[in-house]
Amino acid sequence: MRFLWLVIAASSPLPAEPTKASDPQEAAYPALERFVTVLEAVRKRHPDLDKLAYDRLINQALDGMLSSLDPHSSFIHPEMAPMVSKEGTLDNELKSLGLSISRDSENVFVSATEKSGPADKAGILPNTAILTINGTSAVDLSLAELLEMLRGSPGEKTAFTLRNPERPGELSTTLTHRFVEARSLIEATLLPKHPTIGYLRLAMFGTHSAREIETALDDLEDNGMKSLILDLRENGGGDLHQTVKILGLFVPPNNTVVTVRERDKPEEKLNTPGRQRRKRGYPIAVLIDRNSASAAELAPGALRDLKRATIIGERSYGKGSVQNIVPMSHGTALRLTIATYHTPSGNTPHLKGIEPDTKITITDTDRDFFRQAGHPSSLSETESKALAAWADPCIAEAVKILQK
Repeated sequence: MRFLWLVIAASSPLPAEPTKASDPQEAAYPALERFVTVLEAVRKRHPDLDKLAYDRLINQALDGMLSSLDPHSSFIHPEMAPMVSKEGTLDNELKSLGLSISRDSENVFVSATEKSGPADKAGILPNTAILTINGTSAVDLSLAELLEMLRGSPGEKTAFTLRNPERPGELSTTLTHRFVEARSLIEATLLPKHPTIGYLRLAMFGTHSAREIETALDDLEDNGMKSLILDLRENGGGDLHQTVKILGLFVPPNNTVVTVRERDKPEEKLNTPGRQRRKRGYPIAVLIDRNSASAAELAPGALRDLKRATIIGERSYGKGSVQNIVPMSHGTALRLTIATYHTPSGNTPHLKGIEPDTKITITDTDRDFFRQAGHPSSLSETESKALAAWADPCIAEAVKILQK
């Protein structure tokens, strides 16, 4: 009955040449009429009757509408409702495989991997397309069906056919489900050949990252560190409040490091904590790559804006926005971008990324070695020797800059 009302309303006579309406909603009438006309033409003429239910067609249209706004907005179908968490996020994480998945209208893909998890150890990168799962075409399944198929107990195996965005051809691999303990700080050390330069590799901004980093910094400083390399390559982001606390380790208290801008609301300024246990004024080089996203873009952007760091590597991913889940009728919902994050200078990485001060060409071989360096205990003797002989171009450039 409601849809019939919409048809009648949208089909009401309209002026041949509409004038500018005083009520902005009046501009919607011609568009609604066009939508209903196309909808009814499709239902009347398309031969595949199984695909012509109103719910299906309209939900698919809503899919397209949301996805046209930005890469992170989407329409949540009724079957996805159980996957929506209380915090307003989609539970698309498959912890036993060490990966998260997403899908758009054409592809199913890996959105993130857990360092040292089964997917990471198999060399699966974010944005890798999933073609088949246990022989079943992934693109034919809804996200809810995909998540159900991919869940498993430790020891169970799942076979994949994949397509890496950075390499030609398809890859077949089998992952074994296991318990994966999330690690935030992968490495904290003084560089062997440059013992006054510290090196921290942060895989994600987790719930305890600030405490982990502060403890590591204390130890490195007590052992003679005079400058620092903060490695955020392949870091997909994480907890924004932990990011602000981490920035507070390097930036004086009560400094604005991130601003959240939302439509029709005052800006929200996120400041570093009011107390700083140790003052850290030494030079910092931050390493980023194309997979550094969200918090891993805001942190280097803030440090650079506040004259605390130089950035080395590739342009980052370009995720600087906030999404909320907006419940709608009939069990549907919207995952809608409602705000953007900005660094102290007012810049946002949203859709454009963070440009490094010094650009480095990172090859596929470099990426392979970098991933292997995150879980050295799993490497064969041959792989370990090859890794030991590898010269990381980003670290080499950071050393040059920090020694000036």
